[in-house]
Amino acid sequence: MRFMAADVARAVSGELVGSNSHLSGVSFDSRTISPGQLFVPIIDQRDGHEFIGDALKRGAGAYLTLREPQGRTAIKVGDTVAALLALGAWGRSRLDEQLQQRVVAVTGSVGKTSTKDLVASALSVAFKTHANERSLNNDFGLPTTILNAPDETQALVLEMGMRGFGEIARLCSVAKPQIGIVTAVANAHTERVGSIDGVARAKRELIEALPKSGTAILNLDDERVWAMRDATEATVLSYGVSVHADVRMSSCTIDDRGCATASVVSPWGEVELKMQVAGRHMMQNALAALCAAGVLGVDLNLAAAAISSAKISESRMQMRKLQSGVTVIDDSYNANPASMRAALETLASLSAKRKIAFCGLMAELAEPDKEHAAICEYAAQLGIELVAVDTELYGVDSVSFDQAKTQLAKLNREDAALVKGSKVTGLVHLCDGL
Repeated sequence: MRFMAADVARAVSGELVGSNSHLSGVSFDSRTISPGQLFVPIIDQRDGHEFIGDALKRGAGAYLTLREPQGRTAIKVGDTVAALLALGAWGRSRLDEQLQQRVVAVTGSVGKTSTKDLVASALSVAFKTHANERSLNNDFGLPTTILNAPDETQALVLEMGMRGFGEIARLCSVAKPQIGIVTAVANAHTERVGSIDGVARAKRELIEALPKSGTAILNLDDERVWAMRDATEATVLSYGVSVHADVRMSSCTIDDRGCATASVVSPWGEVELKMQVAGRHMMQNALAALCAAGVLGVDLNLAAAAISSAKISESRMQMRKLQSGVTVIDDSYNANPASMRAALETLASLSAKRKIAFCGLMAELAEPDKEHAAICEYAAQLGIELVAVDTELYGVDSVSFDQAKTQLAKLNREDAALVKGSKVTGLVHLCDGL
């Protein structure tokens, strides 16, 4: 999206210092800045103001700042995150006419990034579609996604994360979605919202924000998600394996790669989905994507073909072959009990002599001891050897990251492995160099 520095100052009620420069998009990471972007320094684990000089060297056209300007074009503000959200809302309003109700928001305890990727693929066959990169789904990532949308964008697909109450509502006030998808409610971030019912309450904020003219797409197989139908006056569309679902999976088979093929019945006709991403649970995400495509009038067969061939963000049920020949399910980006169970089930479905799961901490759980022990027991039921990495919570002896990497490197082509843990564990790097 192209705009002027003066536009930014007006949108965020800031003070323009320096020339009124031409800008194109935004970034809050100085390492990835593109020439002409607005740099937004975030105060988080580090103070982003320390990197303004680096951003300018890399070609930033202007920057927000709480401090005294460091030269060139600056916009002084009282809070850079609040300013970024305000600018995102301004950018969303600029796209309103050409989007014509085609703004899809996705949330859920599991599957939201994959669903976002699949929705974007389905819509892209009919519209110029823009979506979050990876999991840029918070107060920083969502407005950045909007402001980096090409000027000709016709559809937006926005993932919304949640670590507490009010966050999704705030993101909705910026994004103004017409279509809301909730994939699942599970024990994720329960430490912050008290219980699984607290998770449901926080996720429900998306459905509550939909206009009467909008559509809520809800997983009928999840009772807490389906209960959200009472929180909106928007049209409600259901999906799942239930015979009562509007878009339902009538049959499903799993191949030797762990990938699902299913027949789907929908209000727009019947179609086959043949996923290239491992996991039976990935088919649920595909059903949600097909719903969004149907609501927006995309040809059913074209949408199904796009969903079937779609690539999803890295380290999410990514099938990898290491140099040793071992098959690894790289689902290391994040973890909670529900996603861990789904990943273990996929590992169990593979044809391998030995199946081993390298599992790191599942963070921000209200009852961590209970949840980790249950996962260890479930792995044993599935015939999977669980290796706990840098945590004693699973109730088995823990190994270090380096020890886990050594064990993984020693596996061979007759073995299959899973790598999974919350983002803070750093297990996303376990396969590096192997």
